[in-house]
Parts: sequence; structure tokens; C-alpha cells
Amino acid sequence: MSDVRRPVATGGCQCGAVRYALLSGPEGSVCHCRMCQKAVGGPFAALARLPKDDVVWTRGRPAAFRSSASGLREFCRDCGTPLTFAYDDARHMEVTIGSLDRPGGTPPQRVFGVESRLAWVADLVPGRLPEMRSDELPARDRTSRQHPDHETPADWKPL
Repeated sequence: MSDVRRPVATGGCQCGAVRYALLSGPEGSVCHCRMCQKAVGGPFAALARLPKDDVVWTRGRPAAFRSSASGLREFCRDCGTPLTFAYDDARHMEVTIGSLDRPGGTPPQRVFGVESRLAWVADLVPGRLPEMRSDELPARDRTSRQHPDHETPADWKPL
């Protein structure tokens, strides 16, 4: 019998320089606190919690920023994609749901930092605001430099 654990999910940054595998199923959450808003540059952070030992870097290593006396955030030094958050003394850490290859598989189960929730977030309910698909936007050069949502050879390069 083998002790090798197989990944249950994979993910990485936008440019593909940093990739990871998750060895257990994460639990999704959303955090509206100001620190998370600034860390992801958005109205909230969508995060997936799992044991620190269950995150394995499979390509490259992230850079890190100490966002508080007890917290560390990791990101891709090449493209800036936010990747993780962890408290130093915790057994668990969180990866950003948007960096997962299949982010739809990790829906939020809890909401944190509600004191900083932006009032207009409630307007994002489908059907409340006009909606448009990306391919309906004005024509531009859409050559993608984004890493695909799956594993690639180590020498993968954007188009």
C-alpha cells in the first residue's frame, strides 16, 4: 500500500510561474475586512482553508508579505497574483479561491469581516445589475498571456 497522497485540487498564479496542489478538500469563505480588501485589490477576498501541510508547491515559490504581526500573505513575484494567507501559529492556511483551477468547486461556507462589507456588494446578485459576457465587449487583441487552468509542462510559456 502506498502512502502517496494525490492532489484533490490544483491552482496557481496568472502567469504560471507558481503552481500548487492541494492534498485535501478546502473549505471556502469570504472575508470583507479592510486588510483582505487591500490584499486582493477587491471588495472582498474569497479564500479556501485547509491544513498547511496539505499545500504543496509544484512549480516555483511565491514571494511573501507580512501583512500583520502574525499573518503572512504569499503572491507571485512575477505577475502579482495573491495566492495565500496564513497566521504564523495556525495549523491551517488559506489559498485564494480565484487562483484555483476550478474555483467553482469551493463555494463559501462562511463570511468574515462583515463590519467592512461594502454596501453595494448586495447589488451583485444576478439579475440586479445589467450583465454582459466577456466576448460581448468591444473587439480588442485578445491574445492571452494567462496560464491555462490545468497543469502544463515546466517549460510552458505564454503565447
